[in-house]
Amino acid sequence: KLVIQMEVKELEQLIGKNFHYYQTGQVADYIPALAEVDPKQLGMAIYDLDTKQLIEGGDADVRFAIESMSKVPVLLLAIKDNGIEKVFQTINTEPTGFAFNSIMNMEINHRKHPMNPFVNAGAIATTSLIAGKDADEKFERILSFMKEICDDPNITLNEEIYHSESRTGDINRSLAYYMKGNQMIEGDVPEILDAYFRQCSLNVTATGIAKLAAVLANKGIAPWNGKQIITEESATIVKSIMTTAGLYDESGEFSVHVGVPAKSGVGGGLMAAVPNRYGIGVFSPALDPFGNSAAGIQLLKDVVKELDADIFE
Repeated sequence: KLVIQMEVKELEQLIGKNFHYYQTGQVADYIPALAEVDPKQLGMAIYDLDTKQLIEGGDADVRFAIESMSKVPVLLLAIKDNGIEKVFQTINTEPTGFAFNSIMNMEINHRKHPMNPFVNAGAIATTSLIAGKDADEKFERILSFMKEICDDPNITLNEEIYHSESRTGDINRSLAYYMKGNQMIEGDVPEILDAYFRQCSLNVTATGIAKLAAVLANKGIAPWNGKQIITEESATIVKSIMTTAGLYDESGEFSVHVGVPAKSGVGGGLMAAVPNRYGIGVFSPALDPFGNSAAGIQLLKDVVKELDADIFE
């Protein structure tokens, strides 16, 4: 493919063009602290692997809760801690037709493992695999890894969202105890869940998410310093699962219409890794009915088209 570069001015124009889509969505209100976030925000950062340049526009530097996008770096850390084979003996890699917090697939099909690492059951199982004697040690290792892979030393825990997640997390508790009762996970359930609620409540920016995506796009190498943070194989596997299961029940439609490996979070974040070309981070907190950023998806669709970045073309 031809190398196509985007200027900040072009990015700002596309942000302006897609900004109004926030009106078609709603902020996540089932977590009280997220219900308070201003929906009128849209930002994007693009890390260009060819030029090693970062292009930022709109609200790219606004801090927001990482939520389900945390499932990507935590999966990468679990692979580092346990190896690929053990992780995927514990968690499958299949898409699911059920909601991200549903137990139905495991029950109906008598599954012995959660369907994939990006549904909540799979993500909780992933967190259970992180090395550490308790929630504090697991979380400190997750935080440290995220700071490195996002090249952002200022990632902190959003205490308000963490307590909000914990207070409203009963469905996640039921998933964890179901898995523990069926010998699918090992460890202390309250400790695993505490680490999980904290990992989802980290404050990140679209810029940090673009850098995380750039590591995935760059075969596991941080393009800003040349360090191999994760193996090429784990980067490939995670991008594959992002393609089939990264956007909940909208994953198939997103692959058809946008065509890049991506992961979303109900904090309004979107991460896209275009192999060998770009890492992209997006933030806009108003969500569509599937729980994905309404304006963020529209902006990403336009940017991918502009960059000729659809991996299926």
